[in-house]
Amino acid sequence: MALWIQAQQLQGDALHQMQSLYGQHFPIEVRHYLSQWLEAQLWDAIDLENQQDEFKAKRLLDGLIQELQRKAEHQMGEDGFLLKIKLGHYATQLKSSYDPCPLELVRCVKHILYTEQRLVQEASNASSPGSGPVDGTPQRYQQINQTFEELRVMTQDTENDLRKLQHSQEYFIIQYQESLRIQAQLSSLASIPPAERVQRESGLQSRKSTLEAWLTREANTLQKYRQELAEKHQRTLALLRKQQTVIVDDELIQWKRRQQLTGNGGPSEGGLDILQAWCEKLADMIWQNRQQIRRVEHLTQQLPIPGPTEELLTDLNATVTDIISALVTSTFIIEKQPPQVLKTQTKFSATVRLLVGGKLNVHMNPPQVKATIISEQQAKALLKNENTRNDSSGEILNNNCVMEYHQTTGTLSAHFRTMSLKRIKRSDRRGAESVTEEKFTVLFESQFSVGGNELVFHVKGRVPFVVPDKVLWPQLCEALNMKYKSEVQSDRGLSEDNLVFLAQKAFSSSSNNTEDYCNMTITWSQFNRESLPGRNFTFWQWFDGVIELMKKHLKSHWNDGAILGFLNKQQALDMLMSKPNGTFLLRFSDSEIGGITIAWVAENPNKAGERMVWNLMPFTTKDFSIRSLADRISDLNHLLFLYPNQPKEEVFSRYCTPPNSKAVGDGYVKPEIKQVVKVENDSMLDTEGEFDLDETMDMARQVEEFLRQPMETQWSGQQS
Repeated sequence: MALWIQAQQLQGDALHQMQSLYGQHFPIEVRHYLSQWLEAQLWDAIDLENQQDEFKAKRLLDGLIQELQRKAEHQMGEDGFLLKIKLGHYATQLKSSYDPCPLELVRCVKHILYTEQRLVQEASNASSPGSGPVDGTPQRYQQINQTFEELRVMTQDTENDLRKLQHSQEYFIIQYQESLRIQAQLSSLASIPPAERVQRESGLQSRKSTLEAWLTREANTLQKYRQELAEKHQRTLALLRKQQTVIVDDELIQWKRRQQLTGNGGPSEGGLDILQAWCEKLADMIWQNRQQIRRVEHLTQQLPIPGPTEELLTDLNATVTDIISALVTSTFIIEKQPPQVLKTQTKFSATVRLLVGGKLNVHMNPPQVKATIISEQQAKALLKNENTRNDSSGEILNNNCVMEYHQTTGTLSAHFRTMSLKRIKRSDRRGAESVTEEKFTVLFESQFSVGGNELVFHVKGRVPFVVPDKVLWPQLCEALNMKYKSEVQSDRGLSEDNLVFLAQKAFSSSSNNTEDYCNMTITWSQFNRESLPGRNFTFWQWFDGVIELMKKHLKSHWNDGAILGFLNKQQALDMLMSKPNGTFLLRFSDSEIGGITIAWVAENPNKAGERMVWNLMPFTTKDFSIRSLADRISDLNHLLFLYPNQPKEEVFSRYCTPPNSKAVGDGYVKPEIKQVVKVENDSMLDTEGEFDLDETMDMARQVEEFLRQPMETQWSGQQS
């Protein structure tokens, strides 16, 4: 069912929230009459932080204007005439508003569609407890929404009690004033005759006694009201703190963790709109309770009554200030992280956002955010609240930015678009630590005034990403698989056998049992500092070389399942020796970074009737920039079947370069590069039993070198 049809069925508060999305910035009539068109556009394909996407946004704006004008032109009849004028006016209004900044239109529509989707989903969850959001987290979302409803009821309850207390206190003060008036009258009786004085004094004393008894009882009642109200506020603040812990320490931390994993190729961390909605609800309720507590304080000062209420109010004030301080400081987040690797004199960007900025009116006095770069040691000292003397470890240009409030989405954010690292101050490195292992943090700082400067918070973001010295092997497997799939842009990740192969390489082990590695840890040194046995490169350098080769040249073959890759020579031998001659497979080279070799089974030319497995010297990126893998395999006629039994033409022919047999415009036929392997005897093998193409007729390289020579060298001045 279309989203707009579902949105129109919302009721109560959800309907009011949906209606509040619209206004002059985007009329609800435009949403209604262009509902299908709006929901069919790829709004999420536009990156709001990328100015290069402004052209795409402009096309969407132009399309929206054209649709509105087309819709207006087709209106007929008396009612249609009025609608025609209205839609035409909206077309002009939207063009005028968003033509200078088409990305703002995208931001506005994305916010509207996302919020409608959320409201519809929440309404669906409320009516169907068994169903939930598409992301598979119905229980958590339902619990959060249920707690918010509970907090709303509690806050309304204390508001009602506060009004009752206020009315009771006002009446008490009136009666107290009356008792003072009676006392004044009694004092004035001395000037009148005794007979009249006795009669009037008796009546006044009776009234005074009755009133004083009532005042005593009412004072106790007021004290009880204050005590009960303070206890209710204690319970409300405790639940608010618990809800804040769920949202900030669980949901927001999970978002930050997903953001960290995107650096390793993980999926997108997801939008912040629902988190902002929750944080704004929290801020709203915390502020309401804070204002209630302040009003109780005012009533207490207006009418002091001895008792424990004053101490309770002091504690409540400290608690609510602590809660709101934690909320503001923890919701100052880095929405778009700077690059993980910064180069000097190179522009980079970042975006910071305050999730409660609109609700607490921080935008009324737009804060400025400053970015500095600090060392890992300085960042750790900041986390411990140690004095770092405001030192920095370098200089960032364009590092100040004022936070902007976007009315349409209610977001308060600062976009650092053209920062540049001018210089960096290196620290003394320990032992074998390389320059690339030295870590720094971009620190964002600002100062927020909340509630008309009632509260001022100095905020800093972010907590540095912690890089542990060692991790469990299964954790590293998850990261390697994530990185591999992301870089190669493939749904085919690393299989269990692939991961066992990597474990064997990382730990120099021969075990084929996955369970043997489950409790093993791998240190940073094993990962990327110590060379693999007998090699001059580390485990990560080898794996990274595989990734580079795959994503540049062999992505399609990996996705097709044509490359087994993660095999050693012995495994390749065992697999091929049971297959017919001409069966081959592709495996990554153990001896060369970013290399892949072809292993095949064939007759031994030196011993009749004996078969053996041959390994071609590895191909690298340089080789595939000359001639593709599919073409090279096609050239080698002795390769017949891709393991286990697929004819090679079925697998590789669609990737082969068509033969060029036609003459070009000047009458010449273009030369063709061919892969040739000459098999004669064991002298063609290197020390590891691989063909050395430098010793064979690798026509690809020879022709490449030939074609690079100047014409006079090639032809010695002869005319053809």
